[in-house]
Amino acid sequence: MNQDEKLNIIKDILLTDEREFVSSIEKKIQNLERTINEKPQLSKKVNPIIDNKLNEFIKDIPETLGPTITNTLKQEIKNSQDAVVEALFPIIGKMIKRYVQHEIQVLSERINNQVNKTFSFKRFFRRAKSKAAGVSESDLILQEQNSAKIEQIIVIEKGSGLLLAEYSKNKMADEDMVAGMLTAIKSFVEDAFKKENQSLQYIEYDLYHIHIQNFSSFYIAVVISGVFNVIFKDDLEDELLEFADKHKIAKLLQNKPLLSKKLEEFFKNDNI
Repeated sequence: MNQDEKLNIIKDILLTDEREFVSSIEKKIQNLERTINEKPQLSKKVNPIIDNKLNEFIKDIPETLGPTITNTLKQEIKNSQDAVVEALFPIIGKMIKRYVQHEIQVLSERINNQVNKTFSFKRFFRRAKSKAAGVSESDLILQEQNSAKIEQIIVIEKGSGLLLAEYSKNKMADEDMVAGMLTAIKSFVEDAFKKENQSLQYIEYDLYHIHIQNFSSFYIAVVISGVFNVIFKDDLEDELLEFADKHKIAKLLQNKPLLSKKLEEFFKNDNI
């Protein structure tokens, strides 16, 4: 054995451990590359860490971010009330509609139970009417209770808005103030649309309907409660025109007490 062979043997002995170490490092690097470059392998390692952090975040967020979010929302709502109302209005409207429908159904059932326990000729004729019309007796009762009723009639001078006469069953509001308000609204709407030979005929206020019948130098505003439909509107217009023609209102405009008395005599029985 020569000198070189002896040196090679010594090298093999000395470098064996180093080669094994390098080989193990290479394998670990290859495994790491596969983990990084291959999505399934990376998911196995990363997903548990992310899930754990998310769970911690969910547990901590009420305490850490809750007060900040609450204060921010309060401030935003305060500064943008119109926008909030506009956003919530459709939702609240649907909720109210469902609630009203439910309450009407409950009321209808209560009425049915009540009328079934009582007898009267009025109920007998109502039952016959309900069968003929194909509607329930409770619906007819509700319709009777919620039918349109005249609450107040005001005669107002055009332009000035002066109150010329008034009749009301119950004192609803200051008639002079109402006359001025209606004239202002009427003038504003008519000026805004600038339509020739057209004038405002209807205003809805809270639970009331205000029908406006226009004449040459004055107009009559009728405040109505209940269901204001086309049939009632047509009948009311006929009555107002008949009243104006029968009593020659144009000649009574300067006599407030007499005109108010004529209004009461004509409309106090609600014959519409």
